[in-house]
Amino acid sequence: MSLAPSPLAMVPFVSVDHMMQLVHHIGLEKVLIDIAAELEKDYKRWELFDKTPRVASHSDVGVIELMPASDGEHYGFKYVNGHPSNTKQGLQTVTAFGLLADVRTGYPILLSEMTMLTALRTAAMSAMAAKYLAPQGSKTMAMIGNGAQSEFQCTAFKALLGIENVRLYDVDSKASEKCAANLANSGLHVSVCSSSEEAIEGAQIITTCTADKQYATILTDNMVGPGVHINAIGGDCPGKTELHKDILLRSDIFVEYTPQTRIEGEIQQLNSDHDVIELWQVIAGDIAGRSSDHQITLFDSVGFAIEDFSALRYVHDHIKETDYYIELDMLADPDDPRDLFGMLERAK
Repeated sequence: MSLAPSPLAMVPFVSVDHMMQLVHHIGLEKVLIDIAAELEKDYKRWELFDKTPRVASHSDVGVIELMPASDGEHYGFKYVNGHPSNTKQGLQTVTAFGLLADVRTGYPILLSEMTMLTALRTAAMSAMAAKYLAPQGSKTMAMIGNGAQSEFQCTAFKALLGIENVRLYDVDSKASEKCAANLANSGLHVSVCSSSEEAIEGAQIITTCTADKQYATILTDNMVGPGVHINAIGGDCPGKTELHKDILLRSDIFVEYTPQTRIEGEIQQLNSDHDVIELWQVIAGDIAGRSSDHQITLFDSVGFAIEDFSALRYVHDHIKETDYYIELDMLADPDDPRDLFGMLERAK
């Protein structure tokens, strides 16, 4: 006997294909602008959220993490991995999926792929932070590390800040060629550089996004002059950094959630009492972001669960009345909530 599932048991599921269709339906730059607006809105109500550092399971080859957050009305989490050596097997370094639920019932209201969505929200977050931290009128960004995130970052900075020029560098020249080819019709002027030093020439914004799970020095102290904004997004777990410690000592450092960033970010190199500013304080107007032309600002970004929450809520709101999802029969819904066994028996 086959029983039709109740509508209450059905949960919208957004596949990778659906996510790509949704992005093209809305427009990539519009999606990045929209997600940045959702992020900004949620950062302004930061204090309302339940917050916790992500729960991480580390191995010699990577990390698997759960990232939960709730605003009291909705609860969301993301499952995400980070395995830098995956590319050698033709696999993604980062994959993810996420869930959004109704706090009142505990019922899921959205299940979604988040590999593509994480790339979108990470880029939107970088550009949103740069609105407050980068020099006004910035036109040139160095993009060091040209893997899966690089094109999203460049597009977001163009859409939100008006960046016109991007200077690419990667230790793997094929990655830079890939990035340049993907951005050929973006409206950006793209230069492929032969070194990090060449890439940062004339750049007001420097984005670092490398994947190796190790202490690394992508930028040395002598490479960073006054007045630049550094968007450091590659260091995101213990033992993984990109910047020389001396750069941090000369910079005003902005983070998402201090307890998590002290474990995972560039500031793991510093004493635990070193002053940092949480970005929500800048967005709320409590603390200044960029305050002088000579200031070096550093966004030590490791990714935080509220950002995934914002992105999931955006997708949930925008798939309504579209065909960009399917419904999954995920939840048992017996006629009598106390009779789960009877539901099983009647399904014979």
